[in-house]
Parts: sequence; structure tokens; C-alpha cells
Amino acid sequence: MQGQDAFGFSAEDYGDECEVWPDNWPAFRLFNALSTQWRTGACGATGLDYTAIRDVAGYLGIKRKTIPEIFHDLQLMEAEALAVMAEARDSSQ
Repeated sequence: MQGQDAFGFSAEDYGDECEVWPDNWPAFRLFNALSTQWRTGACGATGLDYTAIRDVAGYLGIKRKTIPEIFHDLQLMEAEALAVMAEARDSSQ
């Protein structure tokens, strides 16, 4: 199942576009806005700088009381981004 997701699809099966469901839109907007807030080490990105989340969310108009509701989704996107970056780093060696 290498190169396929849990449903048996590969990246090519999805095409260049994807839809963001309305329930996920706040987390996606926040993740996208945090794109310059990655902590990095000798081996590349290690995770998002969580200290920036409240400020960036505020700039987007996301209320503080909703941040805990979308934090799990943000962490899922962070984990997937880290996996993609690690795969790209490993394939370039």
C-alpha cells in the first residue's frame, strides 16, 4: 500500500484541487496563515510555533474561545505537513 492513503488512493487520484469543508475552513485558514511560523532544526521543520497561534488567529478574526475547538485539526495538518516534508527530504538524499 505504499504511496496510497487509507482508502487506497494515491496523490495522483486526487488531482490538483481539493475542497475544504466548511467545518474545516477556520483551521485551514489558521494553518495557512501560520506558514511562516515553523520551528526548524538541523533536520528541517520540527513543528509549528504554538506561541503564534493566538495572535495569528486574532488577525484572522478567529475568536479565542474557538481556538481549542480547531486546535486538533491544526495539529493534524501540522503532522501531515511534517510527514510530507520528511518524505521530500528523504527522497532528495
